[in-house]
Amino acid sequence: MEECFRWYGPDDPVPLSHIRQAGATGIVTALHHVYDGSPWSDDQILKHKALIETAGLRWSVVESIPVHNSIKLRSSDSARYIGWYKDTMRALSRCGIRTVCYNFMPVVDWTRTELMHPLPTGGYALRFDAIDFAAYDLFVLKRPGVEQSYSPAQIETAQARFAAMPPAKIDRIERNLIAGLPASERKFDRVGFLGALAEYDGVTAEDLHENLAHFLREIVPVAEEIGVRLCIHPDDPAFPLYGLPRIVSTAQDARRILAAANSPANGLTFCTGSYGTRAENDLPEMVREFGPRIHFAHLRNVQREADGSFHEADHLGGSSDIPAVILALLEEQERRHVEGRDDWQIPVRPDHGHLLADDIGKERINPGYSLIGRLKGLAEIRGVMQGISAVKAAQTKQVTR
Repeated sequence: MEECFRWYGPDDPVPLSHIRQAGATGIVTALHHVYDGSPWSDDQILKHKALIETAGLRWSVVESIPVHNSIKLRSSDSARYIGWYKDTMRALSRCGIRTVCYNFMPVVDWTRTELMHPLPTGGYALRFDAIDFAAYDLFVLKRPGVEQSYSPAQIETAQARFAAMPPAKIDRIERNLIAGLPASERKFDRVGFLGALAEYDGVTAEDLHENLAHFLREIVPVAEEIGVRLCIHPDDPAFPLYGLPRIVSTAQDARRILAAANSPANGLTFCTGSYGTRAENDLPEMVREFGPRIHFAHLRNVQREADGSFHEADHLGGSSDIPAVILALLEEQERRHVEGRDDWQIPVRPDHGHLLADDIGKERINPGYSLIGRLKGLAEIRGVMQGISAVKAAQTKQVTR
């Protein structure tokens, strides 16, 4: 698979030269300074692309063209933002960039309560603590109707946790949850966040899916025309938060999304960490089922806990069988190659690396996107790919004797 690395642009603390040293060849990026839903121009895209190519790399995947909130709500001005989305897709295609990752998570993107969870190794990981989250939601945010999201036992446990929380921890959890993580379209204070949640009052999972289906029916024909592959990222974590609907969390969700616009241009970003937050998601089987429509992969692992908490584990550790996922992706890639597909090679990137070694203590770090942890993850993924290729080559050689 094509080894890629995410890059947040010229202000990223991890420069392109370091990414090239890691052995990656593809860059996953976006125009992160244009996150208001307005169209990207050819000039802006080409300027960004030139930075990447000057470093000896290529812009492989756009992650992401943000989907404006009005599109998710299908409000009165959504048609304008859908039109701008199409304009951006066309500009990217003219500039030779044709794989577009996006998500359809309402209000919040990926969500963690702790950005510096200590590991036994001395490194740090991202963590979602379900009890801390419930304590914040119930007793700090106090959104209307919050009790309906939790059982009496969960409320009792969260109340005990909240009673023991020092103010500094409450402040840190609030910053982590609503202040905005890398590439977030919106950043909030508490009042603004409650207002954003209120916009979704009465919006059901069925409503949100219909809004996504409408969006896909609008943009997929354009993608087909210009040769763009769209790939939706799953919810992270893959279960509801703040009472908001989440509709990209399970295999059944993926089936429904792909059927909403049944075209090779309508595909998936297969994020093992996001889908892996639900034990019922059989990741290798999902790759085998959806393989022809997987246009991009994020490989990472999470260690699930019984109460819904999890932390980012080693890329080859945790609760999911990542080597089995890699094998399934490589088999899908081989099938595409035999079939003669132009897009036979699947771009893949390590995701949410641990904070390790000299990266610890640096003033500027994007949480989950430090260099050394992702470099470690990429090396491990590369090792699995090389090992699988070596075994297959040995098996082929033995058969031909």
